[in-house]
Amino acid sequence: MKKILAFILLISSFTQAQQTINGTMSPTIKSDWVTLHKIEGARQFFVKSTKIKIDSFKVEGKKQTLGRFNFTLPKNTKVGAYRITYSLEGAGFIDFIYNKENINFGFHPEYPNQSVTFTSSEENKIYRAYLDQIAKAQQYLDSIQVLALQNPDLNLKRKYKTAIKKVNSIQKEYLKVSEGMYVQPFIEASLRNSPSEIIRSPQKYMSNIIDTFFDKMDFNNKTLLNSFFLVDRITDYIFSINYSDDTATQQKLYKESVDKVFSKIEVIPFKKDVIEFLIGQFEASLNLELIDYLFENHYNKLPVGVQNKKFKEDKLSLLAAEVGRIAPDFSWKENDKTLALSKLKGAKNYLLIFWSTGCSHCLRAVSYTHLRAHET
Repeated sequence: MKKILAFILLISSFTQAQQTINGTMSPTIKSDWVTLHKIEGARQFFVKSTKIKIDSFKVEGKKQTLGRFNFTLPKNTKVGAYRITYSLEGAGFIDFIYNKENINFGFHPEYPNQSVTFTSSEENKIYRAYLDQIAKAQQYLDSIQVLALQNPDLNLKRKYKTAIKKVNSIQKEYLKVSEGMYVQPFIEASLRNSPSEIIRSPQKYMSNIIDTFFDKMDFNNKTLLNSFFLVDRITDYIFSINYSDDTATQQKLYKESVDKVFSKIEVIPFKKDVIEFLIGQFEASLNLELIDYLFENHYNKLPVGVQNKKFKEDKLSLLAAEVGRIAPDFSWKENDKTLALSKLKGAKNYLLIFWSTGCSHCLRAVSYTHLRAHET
């Protein structure tokens, strides 16, 4: 594995043209294409696409394959957050920062974020090194906290203080290293707000995580607003941090977490994009209650000029016939009378069947349904 990684990094270091993005993946994938997008909050803007070139080589007598791709960027390419996507399913993407420097990286396509290694681009190398170090230090700090909850009689105060000191030391180091760099706001916003002392109850521990989750994040910072960072954290907060096995409780947590998120956002265009993004997330699970909640309590309260009328109409009409909805009203003529669904009062429930005279099995179904209805 080490030899394969070394080969990937060697290949990724070739072709140092100005303003290029060079990526290498091993093993390769079935897809032929990689696309590059600029990330601006909850939206992605297509930049360009390129083909994956396949190379093969032997490691200890075994044939291995890797895929290489390259993007040559125009000189006017904007500084900011970008994403390469190589798969339509799963986590088939890598996010990175572009700040007028060449970017070279290698990764394993099945677990890109865990395996990506940048060989050029100081911005990305520093940020990646920071994420690796702060994650290890935070995990160790959390393990002490969990151990204290599991074993209240253990004296872990000194260990905890040493661990939190390590976390703060790493943060201070990387804030100094990244001074004046584009990536610094990401480092500032990534630190967890860990308590200075061990918390003694699981409820207080979880409450602290939820209550302080956004403390280090500046929702008015343009660098963060025009990146993947805040949307990723919002997604984590709503769908992972606030979780319950009970359906009713989960719906309540969704609403509370959504309200807290939007209490943090003052930039109206970003708020609009996040609402639309979350509506799309809840649409995937057909969570009509939360979609309605987002429209009624947040989207409809945006300035009228900001709202996307077509987006709203499309979403509401698409979901109008889902289970649990009141059927859309319509009218028809019968025996020279105009009837409407909303005005039917002859029965408690009505069964609607949509059919066509050209559909043979529809005709059979209508006859069968009519017969059974009269039997009961």
